[in-house]
Amino acid sequence: MKSNWPGGAFIKLQLLLVIFGVMLGDVILGASPEGSVHVLGTWMFLLPRPSGAGQRWWSVCGPGASRKEAQNVTVDEVIGAYKQACQKLNCRQIPKLLRQLQEFTDLGHRIDCLDLKGEKLDYKTCEALEEVFKRLQFRVVDLEQTNLDEDGASALFDMIEYYESATHLNISFNKHIGTRGWQAAAHMMRKTSCLQYLDARNTPLLDHSAPFVARALRIRSSLAVLHLENASLSGRPLMLLATALKMNVNLRELYLADNKLNGLQDSAQLGNLLKFNCSLQILDLRNNHVLDSGLAYICEGLKEQKKGLETLVLWNNQLTHTGMAFLGMTLPHTHSLETLNLGHNPIGNEGVRNLKNGLIGNRSVLRLGLTSTKLTCEGAVAVAEFIAESPRLLRLDLRENEIKTGGLMALSLALKVNHSLLRLDLDREPKKEAVKSFIETQKALLAEIQNGCKQNFLLAREQEEKEQRLQLSASMPEITVTEPQPDEEPGDEPATRAQENGAPGPGAQPDSDSDSDSEEEDGEEEDGERAEAPCPALVPPSDSLGPGDRSPPGSPSSPTEQRISVSSPGRGHKVFVVTRVESPPERAEPPVRPPLLLPLLLLALPPHLLYLPRPPHLPCHQLRPLALRTQGCRSLRHSWSHLSQGHRCPTA
Repeated sequence: MKSNWPGGAFIKLQLLLVIFGVMLGDVILGASPEGSVHVLGTWMFLLPRPSGAGQRWWSVCGPGASRKEAQNVTVDEVIGAYKQACQKLNCRQIPKLLRQLQEFTDLGHRIDCLDLKGEKLDYKTCEALEEVFKRLQFRVVDLEQTNLDEDGASALFDMIEYYESATHLNISFNKHIGTRGWQAAAHMMRKTSCLQYLDARNTPLLDHSAPFVARALRIRSSLAVLHLENASLSGRPLMLLATALKMNVNLRELYLADNKLNGLQDSAQLGNLLKFNCSLQILDLRNNHVLDSGLAYICEGLKEQKKGLETLVLWNNQLTHTGMAFLGMTLPHTHSLETLNLGHNPIGNEGVRNLKNGLIGNRSVLRLGLTSTKLTCEGAVAVAEFIAESPRLLRLDLRENEIKTGGLMALSLALKVNHSLLRLDLDREPKKEAVKSFIETQKALLAEIQNGCKQNFLLAREQEEKEQRLQLSASMPEITVTEPQPDEEPGDEPATRAQENGAPGPGAQPDSDSDSDSEEEDGEEEDGERAEAPCPALVPPSDSLGPGDRSPPGSPSSPTEQRISVSSPGRGHKVFVVTRVESPPERAEPPVRPPLLLPLLLLALPPHLLYLPRPPHLPCHQLRPLALRTQGCRSLRHSWSHLSQGHRCPTA
């Protein structure tokens, strides 16, 4: 129905209807170039937009309602809609986009990447892209170096926010998005729950734009990774950003390289950020001017952290041995820092000596970068001392240093006692020396160092496989409880129970995994005895009760027996039968027992499984049955300690 009312009266009527519809809770706001009103079963009001703008439906139902038309969409439909929008807006089509659209196959899920890198995107070209974003969603949208202006950037960020078009967005090398572009980007960061990665390298974030981004990061943001390299952040923008991030709990990685951050105000803001933010894991400050004074502020923040930062990159920040003294005093107090990159700083030998004691006292650093730090053989000796003392260092980078024969010899000797270092980066070519024979010595030492790292790698892989096998063998055993059967013969009971639960017969020889080296030796000594009784029954003495229930010798008791079949999940599926002796709630007269019952029980067991009461002067771990120590199942021993009586020994 066309409206012929004057423009002012029509707009007033629209506003009244909108207010009335909001009160009813059933309003859908939309956009149309014609500004007409339709009724489609619910109230719908179309507000006029600038001519040429795309039709974007804004609904209280959220973006999911607007994507219903994208269900079962085809590539031809997307291409046709995009070409029609370009023709309507009188703008050029993007051949790179059309080629990518033709290659897409699975349109029902997020597509890996939409690559528009290097394309020139003006406002109308961006508006035509809405026909694509309306129907398709992507993991990565690459808009690097697309010459976005304020209008085009605002339109694109609005689309990506509303249609949830991307989880990773690259807007780097766009220097003209301006204040309105950053404002739309901040709105997108605050409203979009799927956006996790934003790359804004070489995109200036100036004083008048920084408050919008800071507010978005402080209130609600799903961003986990934020790249702001070379974004002119020094001064007020960094202050606003650091203040906002103190309350942010989602951001994990922050990259601030090439921002000319100084060693006073900027570093103080970063130190305060580290004091209050415990969720940030990576902080990259390479190619700034932090200096030793700024490193002191950062170290103060690190001292306050009990958990948090895992990677700190201080590459090329004019740090000297003075700053290493601050860092050396801080490292023993850090509990989560795993990667420390100090490359391209004039640290020198004295700086490494200042750092050495802190590294030895640290219990978290796994990777250390000392590339081009003006080290000589003297500094390499200090590093070798740290290597020899470190049980957890994984990688060390010493390239572009003047480390000659003496330093290489110290590193090689350190690797003979270190079993954790997997990679030690050194210059491949030997350094020039006055004695020519030393060059061959350097080559031999370099090969020896690399072989040591390879041996550590193989050892680590074997250890990992062993731990995986132990974890598998230490899984929870199957335990079944059965009622006592008095008609069975005592001597035949263990073997019968074991075979009912699927244990191998007398002729079988099941394998056994040991839990430690000493247990392996015990297992070898016992192989001959296990061949005779492969499925022994573990029977505690009849006079042993649960903890706290042990009565003095000679006192009357009335035990109740429960036979428990314990099946090990290891190789051979071993089955053990354990008799648990419990004390009843009320003491009664002891039952009449045949006089030869105990001798028969003892004769039915192999000699090494006799379990005698513990004398008071011996620790209980010396009296545990040998079979418990040779079956290689830690959880079985735990189950035994719960099922049987006796004192819990702290050394067991």
